[in-house]
Amino acid sequence: MVSISTEACPRVCQGDIVRDVEYFERVTEQEGIIELSKVVFPLAIVLTQDCDLAQDHLFRTEEQATQDKWLISVLLAPIYNAEHVFAGEHLSEIGVKSQLIRKNKTDGQRVVQNKDPRYHYLEFPGGVEVVPSIVDFKHYFACPVSYLEVVKTNGGFVCKVAPLYREDISQRFAAFLSRI
Repeated sequence: MVSISTEACPRVCQGDIVRDVEYFERVTEQEGIIELSKVVFPLAIVLTQDCDLAQDHLFRTEEQATQDKWLISVLLAPIYNAEHVFAGEHLSEIGVKSQLIRKNKTDGQRVVQNKDPRYHYLEFPGGVEVVPSIVDFKHYFACPVSYLEVVKTNGGFVCKVAPLYREDISQRFAAFLSRI
């Protein structure tokens, strides 16, 4: 079980879990008509390092001689309902069929025990109304800091993963990205 805090920090923090994060997958224009295609992730976790987020916040809120600490975007990864991932249905709303992972077989146990590099399994303590979930590192995405601040302050904050656990998630994400 992951250790969390339900007390929101006034800035975006590493390990924040937020709801209803929009990701614009494409923008097209044809004959003056602009079409936006977006995916709304019910839950996502902030992966960007907390020191970078803290410096970004400080440099944006206090007068500074430079803006080189400003971030262009924040990295996040979607968090899916574990049962939907095991059933291969977590992306069905966007027309993607995923591999079935048998929870009680070797592959499923590797996911639950966090031995599969692609996924990070999370169970939340009582008081946080989130079902057992899975972070999918393959689906990471970015969004602007300012957008995420608005989402977080307008009721999108769910909880924050404790530092030890968020560092574990961060290390696993980095290992997944650097695989050969």
